[in-house]
Amino acid sequence: MLVALLLLAPPPVDFNRDVRPILSNRCFACHGPDPKARKAELRLDQPSDAVTPGRPADSELLKRVTAHDADEVMPPPKFGKPLSPAEVDTLRRWVEQGAKYAVHWSYAPPVRPAGDIDQFIRRGLTAAGLDFQPEANRTTLARRLALDLTGLPPTMPEVEAFVADPRPDWYERFVAAQLAKPGYGEHWARLWLDLARYADSAGYADDPPRTIWPYRDWVIRALDANQPFDRFTVDQLAGDLLPHPTEAQLVATAFHRNTMTNNEGGTSDEEFRVAAVVDRVNTTMAVWMGTSMACCQCHTHKYDPLTQAEYFQLFAVFNTQQDADRKDEAPTLTLSDPPVQRPGRAALGGGTAFAVKLGGTVPVMREQSAGKRLTKLMHRGNYLDLGEAVSPGTPAAFPPMAGTDRLALAEWLVSRDNPLTARVTVNRFWEQLFGAGLVRTGEEFGSQGDRPTHPELLDYLAVTFRDDLKWDVKELLKLLVTSRAYRQSGKVTAPALAADPDNKLVSRGPRHRLPAETVRDQALAVAGLLSDKRFGPPARPPQPTFGLSAAFGRSMDWQTSSGEDRHRRGVYTEWRRTNPYPSLVTFDAPSRETCSLRRVRTNTPLQALVTLNDPVYVEAAQGLGRRMHAAADPVGFGVRVMLCREPTAAERNRLSNVFETAKAKYAADPVRAAKMATDPIGPAAGDVVELAAWAVVGNVLLNLDETLMRR
Repeated sequence: MLVALLLLAPPPVDFNRDVRPILSNRCFACHGPDPKARKAELRLDQPSDAVTPGRPADSELLKRVTAHDADEVMPPPKFGKPLSPAEVDTLRRWVEQGAKYAVHWSYAPPVRPAGDIDQFIRRGLTAAGLDFQPEANRTTLARRLALDLTGLPPTMPEVEAFVADPRPDWYERFVAAQLAKPGYGEHWARLWLDLARYADSAGYADDPPRTIWPYRDWVIRALDANQPFDRFTVDQLAGDLLPHPTEAQLVATAFHRNTMTNNEGGTSDEEFRVAAVVDRVNTTMAVWMGTSMACCQCHTHKYDPLTQAEYFQLFAVFNTQQDADRKDEAPTLTLSDPPVQRPGRAALGGGTAFAVKLGGTVPVMREQSAGKRLTKLMHRGNYLDLGEAVSPGTPAAFPPMAGTDRLALAEWLVSRDNPLTARVTVNRFWEQLFGAGLVRTGEEFGSQGDRPTHPELLDYLAVTFRDDLKWDVKELLKLLVTSRAYRQSGKVTAPALAADPDNKLVSRGPRHRLPAETVRDQALAVAGLLSDKRFGPPARPPQPTFGLSAAFGRSMDWQTSSGEDRHRRGVYTEWRRTNPYPSLVTFDAPSRETCSLRRVRTNTPLQALVTLNDPVYVEAAQGLGRRMHAAADPVGFGVRVMLCREPTAAERNRLSNVFETAKAKYAADPVRAAKMATDPIGPAAGDVVELAAWAVVGNVLLNLDETLMRR
């Protein structure tokens, strides 16, 4: 009898999984943390008199959500639709089972569960009647790993050696080789520069040039050196506050000098200084904690336990720096050349600090030596309408920090007590490799964000990264890419498509379009044009001539860099906020006016127009065509260098037909042939008709779906 009763009992309701989303989406705006927006003094984000545990019939909450009178029903008709029967049933069962509240899942410290990546993934697959796909073949894995870890395709000798490697650790050896390449830091820097809102211009209407590229180089060097993520974090947020900081640690603080400045005549320096401090608060909480604090500048958060006063406590941490929206970007650091190395901080987003090379200046963070600013709450975020004074601090929903300055804040972010930084960081790396995060709203871990698709896996990775790997990013990436989940074939089967259409269960290998910089860098690499020059001032690669002017008459066009600078990797491209590099923007690169936490992936005709007609891709097609022309098996060479595999018979025939058709066309028009063979790549040393025809084949290869996708 007891067993029968247990089987008939309703399933347990989990507050965070089942109830919080309903309350957050339908109730918290009027009955949540914000006292100024709260109606009827009723707060539902914590235990309330409106809920009578165990007695749904006596709970005002249930009465209101089931009422039929427009004056009684909640939410009110003007706010939204009534709760669905399923939502009402969830609330009723929650109350019946005791109406237990729980802290938001992301605010609870991560605890490592038993298992590993593949065990957690398999549990979800098994529950859905699925299993892992077979492992992808070696050529697919070679291209996938190289593009993911370095942003460049593997060379043909690399692929051949990988495919033929008889050793039992063949896969791990290839992973280690990719992580050791110089291209690793250049590739992953792109992700961090989005977060850092890095640009080579100051922003706003006139958007003047800014010299801050030594910071970009610092990021690349830090990643190549595999600087632990906790040190990487502290150096950027507070390198200047460390005992005896190195030159590299001072350069690192330019992270928060990437804020926009406005020196248009008539603007208020104080207004835009405050805007920069606001941006630092918002960026810090977003990058390290996946928490949207921006709304708290004007009012207490409507969904999460974050108050306006707490916002300005964080503001106070950043409100003591010397920078004040000055035209000369002061304070700046003049870099030594050659660089000077000093020991790093032994205790610490161990050993000798790496050096910053090349001379120049860079804006840095520096504390005021005297007369510290007093921070006051700003009503509605207005810097002219001040309220009570506040002291530096962190939100009460989290453990307190041990200090009041940027160094204390940085160390608080990477401390064991912080529940979010490790989770947010591993989620971000998972997203880059698998196409979507375990928390799909990687920019929002709060009440309005998605729950993790695999909560135990997220906590396993977070604790492993922080405690076992000691914040070692390369080891984290190695852990992810050696999993069976990552090594699966990307083939979509009918059962997996039906049960897991969005691949939330990871029922197949990752498959998504390459990031903008990789699309371009890959084209230059297979064309034999990509420069391996590293660091230094930004490059100006070819772009279409627009003949347009931005605000105040500044031309949107530029003088293309000469020599190999025109063929450098995308990470070195000069980044103007009001006019970012067009072909990269078309493939969803952000303007970097503010912190960009996640690039969306769009699919538009403009992208095809870029890869077909943009001067960079035309030149790449010409370069690839010349390489094919020089090969004993031109079509086979082109497919192998582009896709890392042999062409099928059908592909070989179609590409050969493309060549013959183009050759006949250009043979009848030598002027067009010469243009297609040489403009813009330069003079040709062979038959321009054949070179033009092979350039057309190269253009086809550069525009294949398989080329632009990472499978």
